[in-house]
Amino acid sequence: MTLSSLDFMVSRKDLRQGQWQTTPLSALNDGEVLIKVDHFALTANNITYAAFGEAMGYWKFFPAPEGLGRIPVWGYGDIVESRHPDLTVGERVYGYLPMSSHLVIQADRVSKTSFIDRAEHRASLAAVYNNYVRVSSDPSHQASAEPAQSILWPLFMTSFVIDDFLADNAFFGAQQVVLSSASSKTALGLAFTLKQAARDGIAIVGLTSRANIAFVESTGYYTKVVAYEDITTLPLIPTVFVDMAGGGSVLATVHNHFTDHLTYSCSVGGTHWEDRVVTKDLPGPRPTLFFAPAQIKKRHADWGPGGLDQRVSGVWTGFLADVDRWLKISEGRGPEAVEAIYYEVLEGKARPEQGHMASVAV
Repeated sequence: MTLSSLDFMVSRKDLRQGQWQTTPLSALNDGEVLIKVDHFALTANNITYAAFGEAMGYWKFFPAPEGLGRIPVWGYGDIVESRHPDLTVGERVYGYLPMSSHLVIQADRVSKTSFIDRAEHRASLAAVYNNYVRVSSDPSHQASAEPAQSILWPLFMTSFVIDDFLADNAFFGAQQVVLSSASSKTALGLAFTLKQAARDGIAIVGLTSRANIAFVESTGYYTKVVAYEDITTLPLIPTVFVDMAGGGSVLATVHNHFTDHLTYSCSVGGTHWEDRVVTKDLPGPRPTLFFAPAQIKKRHADWGPGGLDQRVSGVWTGFLADVDRWLKISEGRGPEAVEAIYYEVLEGKARPEQGHMASVAV
């Protein structure tokens, strides 16, 4: 019997156009393993992967037919077939997955803790996305903690690295850091990190919709929370803008308000993916797309093996202990549930405190 993978794909030109396709799986070659995807997180971060799919190469990780894309997600799976001598059936792994039932990986650089996918189509892509953790090597692993790990860890790593990048550049002389889409989990992680680091004299300002102000304020991570309509009430002092929303109108309002008071404009996310209006000739610094793997690579060189991990783990532990106050996790299983969660997140209808886990398998 030929095994197949059930894959969720979207139109690269219209993220609202999703479809399921069944892809026959060929017999494994030497060195390959077949992973059955168990469950994965679906957050605004995954919408960012799709929104920046062309520009940042996210569509390249999991090939799809012409015009379609497979959105990357973070989650857990189990090896159900192995042609690699050091990887056994039954092993559980954590890493970058497609919204699919199965994934074939060309395993390489297998260690006690991890391995990589050295498939040709992934060779030129950021190494951080090609690494898979062997869960059995993690003594702290608990099945009950997998949802929080899947939902928050990839986002928090980005949050930490943004904070590190800003600190590495003396915050570009700013007295406040303004974050759009302040209710997004990446923004919350960054605000938490900024607050924990107690940056002297630097205010942490969150921009969000009026409906989300109470929630964002309740986290206690921000110095001040402001509705998008009230951006022009913010003081004209040296400011760094970290744009998680990726919407042209918010970007334009921020730049036109702060003008020369804006010392750096950092583009990170695309939660406002429909408002991707091209904005030219904005006052202030040119918006610069942030690419976390570049700062991670720099810090690996600066701090040596384990240096970055050690620094992140301390802050991550504190964040993970605190999120129980506001994070509410739910899980949906089966293709219909996956699709429903995807469209809810895509349309921005998910509550900010909600953490969605999904599984193609029923």
